[in-house]
Amino acid sequence: MQTELLEGFLEVAERGNLSHAAKALYVNQPTLTARLQTLERTLGQQLFQRTRRGMRLTESGRAFVPYAQRALRAIRDGQQAVDDSKSGDLGRLLIGAAPAVSTYTLPDYLQRFVASRPGVKIAVRTGHSEDVIGMVLREEVQLGLMRAIAHPDVDSWPIQEEELVLIVPRRHRFATRRIVKPAELADEMMILFDRTSSYYELTQAFFLRLGIVVGGMMELDSIEAAKRMIERGLGIAFLPWSAVKRDVTTRVLHRAKLAGAPRVTQTIVVARRRDIGPPSGAAAAFLALLRKPLN
Repeated sequence: MQTELLEGFLEVAERGNLSHAAKALYVNQPTLTARLQTLERTLGQQLFQRTRRGMRLTESGRAFVPYAQRALRAIRDGQQAVDDSKSGDLGRLLIGAAPAVSTYTLPDYLQRFVASRPGVKIAVRTGHSEDVIGMVLREEVQLGLMRAIAHPDVDSWPIQEEELVLIVPRRHRFATRRIVKPAELADEMMILFDRTSSYYELTQAFFLRLGIVVGGMMELDSIEAAKRMIERGLGIAFLPWSAVKRDVTTRVLHRAKLAGAPRVTQTIVVARRRDIGPPSGAAAAFLALLRKPLN
């Protein structure tokens, strides 16, 4: 049922005068009359009695008034919801994120996003970067935050360069030194992530580049577990700076600096399917936020 039919009916019902209602709706009287006749034909009932004093509602007309009001209000609310969704103020945001990103990077962005768009419902799914790109391709998520993985069906934009830094216990011998020689790492127990992790690959490539053979290794699949192991003196590790910044600042852990060693970095990107058109709504708003640097 067209909105103007309901609007015309309710305006005439309120004013009781066809010409006054037509003027309020900015239409001519024949147009409004045609709309009322169309509505009556649709409902199969006469809604008004035409009298010399104006338009009077019939019993059917009076019965229809509250339903017309609710229907018109629902249509207007729906239109507002569509407009809000398009602007990013309402709707749903589905994000896929690698574990380290969801734990240490995403919360800061979501805090900003929720503050400006509290009406958006947010869901976050986690998995390794390969899993996240699969979610993006299957459209299980609108956006994926992960390490850079090239794929012909995916567009991606860098949002952060994550540096891996050498973290040691506070009472470790490296903690009292201004710089550490890379060769000294060979005598240490290194904590590495499991072999499915990109951090494992980065650390191994770093050792290979410097020609270092590590004497002992402990493999874990959790950054938080690695931090607790280091805290208890069970080893040292290369960890993402975003994951240890607070621990280093509060002097729970210590960041050791290597002399003459290359930086170990990884680019974090946001990815989305290439063939689904320009982003809109909450996804577009969150993309815009991701492109702003965090303070």
